[in-house]
Amino acid sequence: MDEVKDSALSEEIDRLHAEHGRYAQRLEELLQKPYLSTDEQLEEVRLKKLKLHAKDLICALERRMPVAV
Repeated sequence: MDEVKDSALSEEIDRLHAEHGRYAQRLEELLQKPYLSTDEQLEEVRLKKLKLHAKDLICALERRMPVAV
């Protein structure tokens, strides 16, 4: 039972890492532009919040993972 729970946590962590990476990649694309439109500025703020939220979730889930001995 614990192995199933650990596997599910691991899969969720992997999914969140991928999501975090997508946010980071899009932010990098925006930061390469010399000028951001109003919509792009809003997207930048939104992506930063989403990226931080994903990172917070990753950290919370990693704390729930058992420590390997």
